[in-house]
Amino acid sequence: MEWLEHYLNQEKVTLLLVTHDRYFLDAVCEEIWEMDESELYVYKGDYENYLEKKAARIESTMASIDKAKNEYRKELEWMRKQPKARSTKARSRIDNFYDVESRAKQKVEDNKVELQMKMNRLGGKVAELKKVYKAYGDKVILKGFDYTFKRGDRIGIVGKNGTGKSTFLNMLLGNEPADSGKINIGDTVIFGNFSQQGLEIKEDMRVIEYVKNIAESFPLANGGTLSAAQFLALFLFPPEQQYTYLSKLSGGEKKRLQLLSILFRNPNFLILDEPTNDLDLPTLGVLENFLSEYKGCLVIVSHDRYFMDRLVEHLFVFEGNGEVRDFPGNYSLYRLQEREDEKAGKQKPQAKAAEAAPVVAAVVPEPKKEKKKPSFNEKREYEMLGKEIAALEREKIEISAKMEVEGINYDEIQRLSNRIIEVTSQLDAKELRWLELSEIVE
Repeated sequence: MEWLEHYLNQEKVTLLLVTHDRYFLDAVCEEIWEMDESELYVYKGDYENYLEKKAARIESTMASIDKAKNEYRKELEWMRKQPKARSTKARSRIDNFYDVESRAKQKVEDNKVELQMKMNRLGGKVAELKKVYKAYGDKVILKGFDYTFKRGDRIGIVGKNGTGKSTFLNMLLGNEPADSGKINIGDTVIFGNFSQQGLEIKEDMRVIEYVKNIAESFPLANGGTLSAAQFLALFLFPPEQQYTYLSKLSGGEKKRLQLLSILFRNPNFLILDEPTNDLDLPTLGVLENFLSEYKGCLVIVSHDRYFMDRLVEHLFVFEGNGEVRDFPGNYSLYRLQEREDEKAGKQKPQAKAAEAAPVVAAVVPEPKKEKKKPSFNEKREYEMLGKEIAALEREKIEISAKMEVEGINYDEIQRLSNRIIEVTSQLDAKELRWLELSEIVE
């Protein structure tokens, strides 16, 4: 995707593009056309500009509707008196009434979802993988993988096709055994799995019947519930479409229903394998708003970079040959780090370590050194480092919070991304020095 963005930006061609990839739109397009309720709206500029202009258009439309409603009430009272349309003035007012009525009854879609769900309790033990190995013949998927999932983990999985991302998800779900090592899943974990296989239908039925077969209602945190029909409406299935047969749904609608049916089961550990394929932008907005408030564990495999940036906090980077890197940050930060490493001519950390020496070499104990007495300057440096590390950690948290704010522009993201890399680098250096001094001072 990134290569194609670069290629299209170099080519002097007229390009008409249909895509749901918002970063791609931002990088390549200079004009956005939106089809909405039989109308075509044209916005000059990139996708970010489109969002701002669309929000302004909707706000203006809402104000116009409110004004039309006030006028409609007055005109309706006049119409109920059943005026005789003898004069030109009366006929003109009647014609105007129907125009006002159509404007007053306009509907503006609001795809924001604020849903305080009552999630099934997730215990202290979530999931633990210890020294997990997996291979298919010569193709190595995992090589001694270790990770302990915590409540609220939001993990994105990236890597080239064929590196084993989907296999890893199947192992976590218990659908695929490990060659060796342990995969322990907590007793309270309820998985919700959105796979690439699509909607499984045993027989044709109506949309509302399909959802009611899962549950009649969805529990909310305030003690209330949402009916199956209300939940469907929230995820852009209006009442008239809820009685459509599944066989009549489009590919994107089936994907949306598959996703909705998984969320309706109220899982506390969601696994989403390419959930954005075939979903339109309004549905993506609904899904992102829902998942941003989700309190359980979240594991996402996706090529949608905007989707990943908004929802995940760190990445498992599948680099091939069983190497999996745990990167602390979202996709944009990861790519930024990759580019910095490429410029500096660095090798990837894990690959470099693997080539340098076998794992056993890392655990050979060094001969004990005689502890020397710390100098005044070393004691002072040790104390100062503790304060500096704490300040940098606070700054890192603050930067992360700023990057999660909706509507932040691209230049600000770039500036914050550069700063968080600097802060992380300084933290690594200072923590290393602090550890060296702690051997002397303590």
